Amino acid sequence: MKRILTALTALLLCSACASAANTTPANQAPATSTAAPATLSAGGKAQAPGGTAPATLGIVWDEASKTAAVDTATKAMTLYARPAVTDKEWIQDLGQVLTAQATADYQYVDPANIPATKVTGPGQLKTDENNGFGCHVVFPTDAGDYDVQLLRSAADKPWQVNRFTPPNGTE
Repeated sequence: MKRILTALTALLLCSACASAANTTPANQAPATSTAAPATLSAGGKAQAPGGTAPATLGIVWDEASKTAAVDTATKAMTLYARPAVTDKEWIQDLGQVLTAQATADYQYVDPANIPATKVTGPGQLKTDENNGFGCHVVFPTDAGDYDVQLLRSAADKPWQVNRFTPPNGTE
């Protein structure tokens, strides 16, 4: 008897879920959106057809923001271009300026495989005036130009490195 009640209860629950899942009226009009046009991304291409750009939420590019971004990128690139240190020392030092995702991405990198051994000049800041959350700083190194991508979550939060992009043709 207990098995029959259990089976009957399961059947009732399944049929209740099935009927509740299909409650959309047949003549419902499709949803429409009045989104603003997408902004242009690098290379002048739309970010997403019909998409909208996120608001900067009051984050503006002032001199302090630019200086902080370049300073963080310079520190990060200097710590990155050290192929002679151990992998543990490398990630511990570099982890101070990385995003959580970048720390996870770079934790198994062997610094001996990094072709750059030193930064050979100042970084050049690349910004999008409509996006105060991220930027790039390009550094000349003895292995070519490296692009360092930085992110921040708010105007009062520190810049963190999200990615190092090596020169074309290297890994």
